[in-house]
Amino acid sequence: QVQLVESGGGLVQAGGSLRLSCAASGRTFSDYTMGWFRQAPGKEREFVAAISYIGRNTYYTDSVKGRFTTSRDNAKNTVYLQMNSLKPEDTAVYYCAASYLLTTTRHMGVYTKYDYWGQGTQVTVSS
Repeated sequence: QVQLVESGGGLVQAGGSLRLSCAASGRTFSDYTMGWFRQAPGKEREFVAAISYIGRNTYYTDSVKGRFTTSRDNAKNTVYLQMNSLKPEDTAVYYCAASYLLTTTRHMGVYTKYDYWGQGTQVTVSS
């Protein structure tokens, strides 16, 4: 099985930045499209961002475009989510997820298409 461990969450003031990391082990990291999802208390899990296993394509939900950037370092088996200009509505538990050889663009934001999940890291943005 693939194990995913998120880190980098915390409490930050509105307008600040955080960088989340997701470290993978157990499989060939370069074969997996990596996604980011978030869930606030009492809310549905929602898609945030994804990066293809090829590594050239990225995808973002409209609310984070221009503020968040996802990238990957296959040599380190790690994917990153750089979050800038954070807003209180970004407050949630953030999860990374892996999907084996996922290439279908319309499926990148569909959580049921992902095979493995991390345990999440809390991001809290104060105003």
